[in-house]
Amino acid sequence: MNSTNGRMQVGLMLALGVICSAFAIRMSAQVKTETSTTSGQSAHEVSVEQGEVVLVRGNDLVVKMQDGTIRHFPNIPESARATVDGRQLGIHDLKPGMKLERTITVTTTPKTVTTVQTVTGKVWHIAPPSSVILTLEDGTNQQFQIPKDQKFNVDGRETDAWGLKKGMKVSATKIVEVPEVHVQREQRVSGTLPPPPLPPPDMPILIAESAPVPVPGAAAPTELPKTGSVLPFIGLLGCLLVLSSCGLGLVRRAL
Repeated sequence: MNSTNGRMQVGLMLALGVICSAFAIRMSAQVKTETSTTSGQSAHEVSVEQGEVVLVRGNDLVVKMQDGTIRHFPNIPESARATVDGRQLGIHDLKPGMKLERTITVTTTPKTVTTVQTVTGKVWHIAPPSSVILTLEDGTNQQFQIPKDQKFNVDGRETDAWGLKKGMKVSATKIVEVPEVHVQREQRVSGTLPPPPLPPPDMPILIAESAPVPVPGAAAPTELPKTGSVLPFIGLLGCLLVLSSCGLGLVRRAL
């Protein structure tokens, strides 16, 4: 008996749940909801950062920024790309000395989400100014909370909750506008390869010239010695002539 009653209770609960769900779906189907979004004028903010690659280790990047500060960018995704001299390079292609430039564009767009709910029915009970019970098109009754300053359309005329009477066929529209801000962030990284190493400077070539080694104790003459004069030679010749004359004179006397 107990098990039978338990099964009956479970069955009743399940049936009640199905009926409530169907009732809720039917009630919600009576309220028409339309949602639209309008966008305002977008604002753009652009910032540029420049730096030089100092270290690449795994997916971590260390950059020396233009102002001299050192920044660490951890866990760079494999999909990230930098345009360096026209080539798309990943994190593992970056080398120390490369110049990088990151341009960040933040676009802020104001948006307004407008939700319009419309319901039509016959007044079954009114409790102004807080709530009203309407008999909907499918014959079911549903209670609605009346927003502040809500207006109802009765046969083409507008009235508030105090003007509603039982049996009136009314339609009401609820408009809710919710402002939103849509932020889009776009990042672009470009760079240049490091300059090639400078060639070694041209060293002057020394040409050695050998100088004569002076011989110790033998000074080089600076002027040739003067030779003998012709006067002694003339004197000697004169003496020889005198002697020859004397000799001839002695030979004549002897003859």
